[in-house]
Amino acid sequence: MSMSFASLDESDQGYLSGHLLIAMPGMDDERFARSVVFVCAHSVDGAMGLVINKPAPDLSLPDLLVQLEIVSDDEAIRLPPQIDRMPVLMGGPVDSSRGFVLHSADYAIDESTLQVDGDICLTATVDILRAIASGGGPREAVLALGYAGWSPGQLEGEIRRNGWLNCPADPGLIFGASAEDKYDRAMRLMGVDPAMLSMSAGRA
Repeated sequence: MSMSFASLDESDQGYLSGHLLIAMPGMDDERFARSVVFVCAHSVDGAMGLVINKPAPDLSLPDLLVQLEIVSDDEAIRLPPQIDRMPVLMGGPVDSSRGFVLHSADYAIDESTLQVDGDICLTATVDILRAIASGGGPREAVLALGYAGWSPGQLEGEIRRNGWLNCPADPGLIFGASAEDKYDRAMRLMGVDPAMLSMSAGRA
């Protein structure tokens, strides 16, 4: 597995970077139905984000660390207990073999960590997994495989067509909620009762 994303750069920040996108019930793209996406970078060149509420099926972080040969099978048994609580998510349909770690701002790797906002960072190198496996690394983290990408103007168009709601990100929702609860919690963060949201909400 490659753990790099070369185009991530501080200059890519702007627009909705650091926000959540919440899929409307009428979302045209079934791959993003009931998705909550954390926007890592958004500029005139497009946008990149990570789906934060879709667990990777049948894959735990200890399994992944063994697959990446960061730890052996024997060492996997002795990993720090918080590793079992760190979810592995399906971050999006693009490059699903690439890994991205969203994490708290108490950890950074020089020239590899992108600070998306004051509380949330993104690191896409295998070094952060080595740090986590050794008991170091960030206090809070989620690992996403793959990402969601939008070409210039595409995300803005989807928002105009009522495909997405957006709001500033809440670290408690990203790191502290179970994946199954994040969609409803994100809706409530915006003051929306998911049960009352019509399939045609906002459409003429």
